[in-house]
Amino acid sequence: MNGEWLRRGRDGRLSAYLLSDTAVLCRAERGPGGSWEPARTVGGGQRLHPVLAVGQGADGYTHLVSWRPTVTGESGLVHSTHFRPRLSALDWSPIGHPDKKGDRTGVPAVAVDARGRAHVFVRNKGGGVGMVAQKEKGGWDPWRDLGGSAVREDLAAVTGESGLVELFAAVPDGILHWRQPEPGARPVMEEALEASVRPGTLRALATSPGASTLFYTDEAGEVSAWRPGGKPVPLLTSAGPGPVSVIRCELDGFDCTLLAQRSASGRIAFAAYPTEQESAGAWWTESGPRLPADATVSTAQDEEGRVVAAVLTPGTDELLLTRRKDEPGLALEAWQPI
Repeated sequence: MNGEWLRRGRDGRLSAYLLSDTAVLCRAERGPGGSWEPARTVGGGQRLHPVLAVGQGADGYTHLVSWRPTVTGESGLVHSTHFRPRLSALDWSPIGHPDKKGDRTGVPAVAVDARGRAHVFVRNKGGGVGMVAQKEKGGWDPWRDLGGSAVREDLAAVTGESGLVELFAAVPDGILHWRQPEPGARPVMEEALEASVRPGTLRALATSPGASTLFYTDEAGEVSAWRPGGKPVPLLTSAGPGPVSVIRCELDGFDCTLLAQRSASGRIAFAAYPTEQESAGAWWTESGPRLPADATVSTAQDEEGRVVAAVLTPGTDELLLTRRKDEPGLALEAWQPI
């Protein structure tokens, strides 16, 4: 799974996107803050590989990208748009392959620009990055090779507050960064950072009009924040081995960045700090029950702007969910199954 799988839709309802062995499933609130519907299949009956990229535009529409098997030994990428949680998503639409044909090359990433156009990124067989983008009036542009070499499988795509799409990719000795010079343009590689990166830990977040922040865990277990053009800032020691979930939210009247991660103890750990002020420091606070090693957490804000966190254990469609209490700090309600 690449991207936050818990999302607030255009109508204020929350949706959680889940993976089975052959399909993408969705669970959604029946009403904001209300009970939840059972899981249902997204995008029709096509058989999919168990991989999913999730992105969302300013319009509230969620974009989903996965791989599907085509012929023996080959696969192609498919895309679907989900307009509102209680509406069916569009059927999966084929968008091709970065090398025209072949097997899966990596986990895709998707970002949606200010005009609602999805940009899909994935590693190609040459070790660089391929990209395909929606046209403004429907259809898709041709695949483009963005360059790069020895790119690892995991990518992080984000749309900045400027509406421009950015991409981060881990390589054996660092991180590469691409950014659109203007809306609709091909992203250009702007910078390379020398860093040791633990695989599967890239997460990007728009944090100000001029910058996006990349969060990653290094091989020593330190979570760092990096804004291109500057130096990475060590933030805190990773609570556990997996990726962090990261969102911006308002806490006690301050614009804050919130991180969540399954800790080594099995509980969910949270940390928050004023956005782009890493020097203020951040500390983990654990919450909830002990969870299996493969449990993942995702965070969002509900219709009232309250922080919501959900936990999923792969192989099940049961979610555990908590919300922030209406009191100072980051006090959370008891975790409840939905």
